Parts: sequence; structure tokens; C-alpha cells
Amino acid sequence: MKYLNEFIGTWVLVVLYCSASLEAQAQLAWKLQWQDEFNGIGLPDSNFWTYDVGGHGWGNNELQYYTQADTSNVKVENGCLLLTARKEDLEGKNYTSARMLTKKQVGIKYGKLEIRAVLPVGRGLWPAIWMLPTESWYGGWPSSGEIDIMEHVGFTPDTVYGSVHTKRFNHVIGTQKTKGIFIKDPYTEFHTYAIEWDEQGVQFFVDNLCYYRFDNSKKGHDEWPFDQPFRLLLNIAVGGNWGGKMGVDEAIFPATMKVDYVRYYVHD
Repeated sequence: MKYLNEFIGTWVLVVLYCSASLEAQAQLAWKLQWQDEFNGIGLPDSNFWTYDVGGHGWGNNELQYYTQADTSNVKVENGCLLLTARKEDLEGKNYTSARMLTKKQVGIKYGKLEIRAVLPVGRGLWPAIWMLPTESWYGGWPSSGEIDIMEHVGFTPDTVYGSVHTKRFNHVIGTQKTKGIFIKDPYTEFHTYAIEWDEQGVQFFVDNLCYYRFDNSKKGHDEWPFDQPFRLLLNIAVGGNWGGKMGVDEAIFPATMKVDYVRYYVHD
């Protein structure tokens, strides 16, 4: 009971803290700065999106090969972006997938970013909606930061995570700043994953509920490198140090993440 009370108390403090911040920001209106509603047919809009390509494991011992603008792994239809991981051999890998990222000219720095999506289901999948710096002002990962708007690993059903990584706070040294939240029906229903990011901190939301906040400690870029432009990434990894921790269920493929829209707002 003691630990339950402590947990409830911590959760209440997080909600109150986020609510206070939201109340303060309510005085400022959000203005839509950029969006992709995925209303076309075929490949995503090349004015907005490019691709990371390869099969080297991406620092996480991932098992997939990320393809270049291949409609078997990424396409737009019926008003949605479909990112699909497949069981197929390519370039020495046994799976293919896609890793999209916004082009530099999209220019995301501070504001509100919303992504409405249905997640793929299955042990061994590691879908992510996340951000990396455009220019990496403070050096390579993790020194220039990473913001994970939504990560999910298939062996932990119905739970998503929001995280940040910096030189001081990252999973390699066991100091990462992260929080998970249980959600209902992430594999069959759309949910909105979002952050609100400014000079003071980053807040993480699911369906307008703020469940975590990372504050700017004002102790320098080792702890707060989030004062530079970032890119948005969308991908499904297969396996990897975290996603593959419990193995890969070969029966789940093809596995698709469906994205209804991406919207980026700034304060008017």
C-alpha cells in the first residue's frame, strides 16, 4: 500500500504540473505551421520527406533493411501513410521496412507536434515516432539530443513510451529520462501522440493527456541540447536491443503502422 500511495502521489504531481503549464500556455494560440495529411496516392510527398537507407543495425542491432522509396514498405492511400515491415530477404537481412524523415526545410524547432496513428502489433516490432537534430550542433548521438514522441515494443502490449536522450541522460549509461503509459486499443484505433516543446521543457501527450515532462535544467547542452532545429522520423524497426529482447514472432508479417496526419504548430 505504501508503494501504491507513492505511485499515485507521483502521478498526481505529474498531471498537476502539466496542467499548470497547459493553463499558462492556453493564453497563447497555436498556429498551424506545417502539415501532411497524406491525401495523395503512392509515395509520400518528396517535398517533405526523405529516407534513411541501409541494414547496418542502426546502433541497436536491428534486423531489418530500410529501403529507399519502395511502395512495398511505404505508401499513401485512403488518406493515410502506411509504413510496413515485411519478412523478406534483402542485402543480407531477413526483413525490410522504412525509415522516413522530414527534409531540412521543414524546420521544426519549438512548438507542438501531433501525429495520429495506429500501431503495428507483434512481438519483435519496434515502431517509433521520434526526432533527431538537423545539424547536430553539439556532436554525434547522444550529445545533440533525441526526442522520442512515441516508442512501442511489441513484447509490452498496449504501452507506449515518451523519452529524451542527451549526453547526460541516455540509455547507454542507464540515465535515460522516460515514462510509459498504458493505452487502450493502440493496434485497432487511432491515437494522437504529441509533444509541446519550448525553451523550458518538453511535454509528452497521448490523446491530449500530458503524462510526462522533461524540464530544461539550465545546466548546459549536456543536459539540454534542445535549442536547435530537429527532424521528425517515422519507422518500424524489427528486433534490436530493445525491440527484439523477447525475440521476433515470424507470424506477424507484414506489419503496418498507419499514420493519419502529421501537424506542426507554433505559437501565434
